Amino acid sequence: SEIVVVPATAVRRIPSNMNYDAAASLPAAYNTAYVSLVRRGDLQPGETLLVHGATGGVGLAAVEMGKFLGANVIATGGTDKKLKVVKEMGADHVINYTKPDGTQGGFRERVKELTDGNGADVIYDTVGGDVFDESVRCIAWGGRILIVGFTSGRIPTVGVNMPLIKGFSVVGVRAGEFGRRNPKLGKENIEIVMKWAAEGHLNPHVCASFPLEQAVDAMKMLRDRKVVGKVVINP
Repeated sequence: SEIVVVPATAVRRIPSNMNYDAAASLPAAYNTAYVSLVRRGDLQPGETLLVHGATGGVGLAAVEMGKFLGANVIATGGTDKKLKVVKEMGADHVINYTKPDGTQGGFRERVKELTDGNGADVIYDTVGGDVFDESVRCIAWGGRILIVGFTSGRIPTVGVNMPLIKGFSVVGVRAGEFGRRNPKLGKENIEIVMKWAAEGHLNPHVCASFPLEQAVDAMKMLRDRKVVGKVVINP
C-alpha cells in the first residue's frame, strides 16, 4: 500500500536524525531490548551482559542498549565477519560460537575468563537450544537468563537444581504482551526508546534496503543468513 489508515495513537513521529529505513527498524527490536534489559532483566551499570544472536536485529539492539545502560557487553554470533559489525556497534568483547562441526556453542570458558570466573549477570538469549544449555554453565550467582526466542529451533529445558544451586532466574520476555497487559508502562517504554533514539543513543544498523518489488530477494537474504542487524523493504 502507498496509503494506509491507522489510529493516530498507533503512529509516532520519526526522530529528525533518523531516515525511514532506520525508523522502520527501531520500534520492535529496541522495544524488545528495553523490556528485556530494563523491565525484566533489571540490568545495572557495571554488570556483564551476554547477548546471544547478537548479529540479528533484536540481538544488535540489545548490544547497543546494553552499552548505553552502562553494562560490560559480551556478544556472540556465528561468523567473524558479522561480529566485526557488532564490535563496531559497541560490544566490549565478541565470541564466535560456531564449532568446527557447524553446531553452536563453545563460549562458556571465554565468558568465565572475561568475567574473572564469575560469569554473566544477565544473558539475553534469542537462540535457545545448545546455546541456552551452555549459558546455564556460565551465569553468575543471582544472574538472569532472559528468554527472548529460539532461533536454533530447539526449545531447551533446565533442571531446577541448577537455578537452585546457582541462584539464578530464568525470565520470559514478551515485549508486545508486556505492553498490552501494562498499557501505561507499554506507552512509557516506547516513548523512552524514541527519546533515546532522538538523542542519538540508539542507531539501528540497516544492512540492506530493497524496493517492494524485490521483497523476495530480501527474504532470501534472511534465509541465507546474510543479514546483520536489519533488512528493510521500502515501498
